[in-house]
Amino acid sequence: MSSVRAATLVAPRRLEVRSYPYPDALEPGAVLLRMLASGICGTDKHTYRGETEQYVGTEHERSTPFPIIQGHENVGLVAAVGDGGAVARDGTPLAVGDRVVPAPNRACGACHPCLRGFPYYLCRRLENYGNSLSSDPAPHLFGGWSEYLYLKPGTAAFRVPESLPDDVAVLTEIFAVTHSLERAARLPSPAGFRPGASVAVVGVGALGLAHAVKAALMGAGRVIAIDPSRRRLELAARLAGAEPAAPGEEVREVDVVVNATGFPGSFGQAMRMVRDGGLVIEVGAFVDMGDEPFNPAVLCGRNLTMLGVGGEDLLVYEGTLALLARHADAIPFAEMISHRFAVEDATEAMETALDAERSAKVLIVESST
Repeated sequence: MSSVRAATLVAPRRLEVRSYPYPDALEPGAVLLRMLASGICGTDKHTYRGETEQYVGTEHERSTPFPIIQGHENVGLVAAVGDGGAVARDGTPLAVGDRVVPAPNRACGACHPCLRGFPYYLCRRLENYGNSLSSDPAPHLFGGWSEYLYLKPGTAAFRVPESLPDDVAVLTEIFAVTHSLERAARLPSPAGFRPGASVAVVGVGALGLAHAVKAALMGAGRVIAIDPSRRRLELAARLAGAEPAAPGEEVREVDVVVNATGFPGSFGQAMRMVRDGGLVIEVGAFVDMGDEPFNPAVLCGRNLTMLGVGGEDLLVYEGTLALLARHADAIPFAEMISHRFAVEDATEAMETALDAERSAKVLIVESST
């Protein structure tokens, strides 16, 4: 092979299929994956629309470096390994043909948050596949909407259980974000998540749906799904046993509210739903959508607990893959996938993903069949 096709976002709303040279020589410790599937994430939708300011208000605030190959929810087969070899997260050597889920980020390991053991998405020199790495410099292939994905040395890669199909393994990253609920379970009572608690999820796209499923698996007494899409509400009911609610429907006195929309206005809605002394988990506001008025006296007067989660955590990936495999027979995770498109149809894939009424999770796959 001399060239690799990749869907490249050259500017907001301008996806082009470009050819890049196949990386014959890999640097020591690097891994080349032949892509099997890559999900379209809410962050990808924001970037496509031109909403590109990420990590706003932090030391590593940045904007999308166009052109870029998107795609950070990935599963692929090892096609090549650089000199000296590379190892999976479990410490075993990677070999050609191994099926893995790679981490979407690579941390520096040397900055203050890294040395203090914070989640790796707080790294001050974080590199994000499909987000922060431009496709201009060689070896170019730093996103999953491509025939091949180049993993820099030190990128974590997790082996996929043989029983887990590709279109479920590709959901690992979004399910790994549900460590938010595990963190909530470690909070002291009465604010933390406890078995039997009521949980409302605002926005049940893939990320919100993953939280609804996880809440049910963790023993929530009641799961409520809030979304304007009937299709998504029906999916939440099937996968998580969630009660459906429209955005304007009265929902109050909930123990835990997960806000997963990524849009302004929903945070205030989440605050109105939670009971006094309850918990609000914000997982959807990764991209700057502007200021939302909020009176901190409400936080104090109602004794609320807020938990902001910036992404998945490397420490939960292996457990997440095991969870998906363990419950695959009982929970039809693959129903979260509504559409599959080939690389050359990436524009159609994105426009489909933006239509919440007819789509759930949309994939870019090795073959559109």
